[in-house]
Amino acid sequence: MIKRYSREAMEAIWSDQNRYQKWLDVEIAACEAMAEKKMIPDSAIKNIKSNARFDVQTIEEIEKTTKHDVISFLTCVAQSVGEDSRFIHMGLTSSDILDTSFALLLREAGGIIRNDIMRLLALLRARAGEHKNTLMIGRSHGIHAEPITFGLKLALWYQEMQRNLTRLERGIENISYGKISGAVGTYSLVTPEIEEITCKKLGLLPDPISSQIIQRDRHAEFFCTLAIIASSLDKFAQEIRLLQRTEVREVEEFFSPGQKGSSAMPHKRNPILSENISGLARLLRGYSLMALENIPLWHERDISHSAAERVIAPDATIALDFMLNRFCNIMEKLVVFPERMRQNLEMTHGIIFSQMVLLKLVEKGVSRENAYAVVQKHAMQSWEKSVAFSLLLQQDVVVSSLLRSEEIEKIFDYHNFLQHVDHTFRRVFGE
Repeated sequence: MIKRYSREAMEAIWSDQNRYQKWLDVEIAACEAMAEKKMIPDSAIKNIKSNARFDVQTIEEIEKTTKHDVISFLTCVAQSVGEDSRFIHMGLTSSDILDTSFALLLREAGGIIRNDIMRLLALLRARAGEHKNTLMIGRSHGIHAEPITFGLKLALWYQEMQRNLTRLERGIENISYGKISGAVGTYSLVTPEIEEITCKKLGLLPDPISSQIIQRDRHAEFFCTLAIIASSLDKFAQEIRLLQRTEVREVEEFFSPGQKGSSAMPHKRNPILSENISGLARLLRGYSLMALENIPLWHERDISHSAAERVIAPDATIALDFMLNRFCNIMEKLVVFPERMRQNLEMTHGIIFSQMVLLKLVEKGVSRENAYAVVQKHAMQSWEKSVAFSLLLQQDVVVSSLLRSEEIEKIFDYHNFLQHVDHTFRRVFGE
C-alpha cells in the first residue's frame, strides 16, 4: 500500500527533535556494544537505556556557552543519567555520532522519496495504458516529425523513473554506512568490533575505512541522484508546458472551479504547477554541486562540508518530496485532448509521411539522392501551398510511373508508424 503525500512526514525527519534522537540512538547503540564486550557495567547500560533523554531547549541554552552542539547534547543527556553518563561517548569523536546519525536521517528521507516514486510509477503506468493508442505527432527540434502515441510518451517517462528508482536505491545503500572509529579513524580508543556491533544494531554497515568522517563521495552520489530525479521531473513538466501552449493545446493541467490564471486577464489557464517543478529542479541541481564540493576536505577532515549539509540535506529531500507529489497530482488530473492531437497531426497535409514515400521509391529502384529530391520538393510545396502531399505525389510523372494510387494511399496509413507499440509496451511494462 503506497501512502499518500504528507509534508509533515518529511519535515519531521529534519526536526531538531528527530536529529537529537538519532544522536541518542547512536550513543546508546555504542554503549550497548561496549556492554556486550564488558567495557561498561551491566548496571550502567541499564541506567543509560532507561533514563537517557534530552530536551531541545536545554541543549540550545547550553550551546550558547559551549559553542559546540555535540558537547551541549552530551551535557544535557548527562543530567538525566547521572554518574553513569561517563560511559556515554567513551572513546568516540563527534563525527562518529554526526555521520552515523546522518546516514540514519538520509535513509529515512530516502525511504519517503522511494515511496513517492512508487506512487508516480503507478500513475504513469495507468495513464500510459489509457493512452496507449492515442495518436499524436512526435516532434524533433520542436518541429513535426512522425506520429507517436501519448501512451508511448508516458511509457518513456515510466522507464526513466524506473531507472531513477534504481539510482535512488543504490544511493540509499551507499549512504547507509556508519563509523565508530574515533578521532581520525584509527580505533585508538575503540575497537572495530564495537563499530560492527553498533552499526548492526542501527541497521547500518560499518564503513570499511574512514578518517574522522565518512567520505563525502557517498553523500555526493545520493544528492546527485536527487538532482537527476528532479531533472527528470523538470523534463516531464516542461513537456506538459510545451503541450499546453495555446497553439498546441494537446494536454492541460487541471483547472479547478474558482481557480484564477491571471490578475489582469480572466481567460488565462497557465501550467503553473509544471512551471513550479521546473523552478525547484534548479535548486536540486545546485545542491548536487554543493555535495560534490564537499568531497575534497583538508587532510582527515575539516568542517567546511558541515554548514552546507545542514542546508542541502533537509532542503533537497523536502523539495524533491514536494516535487514528486506535485507531479503525481498533475498526472492524476491531467486533461488530454485526443481530438486536438489529431488536428495537429493532420495540419501539415500529410508531409509527415515523407520518409515512408522516400523508402518506397528507393525500394522501386530510385537512388536515395534522387528520391530525396523528389519527395522534398513536393513536401515543401505541400507545406507552403496547403495542398495534400499525397495529391502532389500522384500528379508527379516520376512518382506515378513507379507507384500506383493504391500504393500511395497505403503509404498514408498511421498504422505504419505504430505497428510495434504493443511490443514496446511489453518491454516496458512486462506481459
